[in-house]
Amino acid sequence: MPNTNDHNDVATSATAPQLNVVVAGSTSAAGQAVVKALVALGARVAAVDLDAARLEALAEDFDGVTPYTCNLANREAVEKLAASVRNELGHVDGLIHLVGGWRGGEGITGQKDEDWDVLHTSIMTTLRNTSRAFYADLEASPRGRLAIVSATSAAKPTAGGAAYSAIKAASEAWVLGVADGFNAAQSGHKTEPKEQTSAATVFVVKALLDDAMKEAAPHRKFPGYTHVNELAEHIAALFAAPAADINGTRQHLS
Repeated sequence: MPNTNDHNDVATSATAPQLNVVVAGSTSAAGQAVVKALVALGARVAAVDLDAARLEALAEDFDGVTPYTCNLANREAVEKLAASVRNELGHVDGLIHLVGGWRGGEGITGQKDEDWDVLHTSIMTTLRNTSRAFYADLEASPRGRLAIVSATSAAKPTAGGAAYSAIKAASEAWVLGVADGFNAAQSGHKTEPKEQTSAATVFVVKALLDDAMKEAAPHRKFPGYTHVNELAEHIAALFAAPAADINGTRQHLS
């Protein structure tokens, strides 16, 4: 697995252009941690979520954060979002997709259609919409990055979590498809190959952990869980890592 922890402050370098990153699902515990890490890196963040009040609070907490309320499951709304971000911030260098959720059932026959629909919409549809809307930006950027968080259960599903695992696996496949697109346009171009500058990456965790969870269960060990702050560090480090080293990779954090 490429080491993305050792990184320089690429966004504040005298020669580096301003780094602009879209964080989808920015008011979750993971989203807030990622926003904080990106701001510390010197990036401007387009924070996207459905909860306008929480978005405003996030923007008040961190300089360089612009809030955008958007239903990412609606393709037209996402296209308008992309236009607004380009208008207000300029070029887009990163898309960090942290929109998700979990639903399970009792075995295979207990997998409910409504749960599938919710999971598919919240995870897969939002990823497809945002990655398509910002794809050209990420491909054109000198350090374009797309990242999602997947789960170990995508490769080792249980019967009760079959729907969730299947959709997570599909999301991974989509991101690896984006990675292939970046490669085909850059270092893998058949007639005019050039340096790989864009990368799509999957971070794989058993589950995410935050301070509120630890406080609610102080005696619980949470074995194999990844703290959101650790995830945020790895995501911020993507922008200094060579694109060729991380494009199309699945990085296990568990």
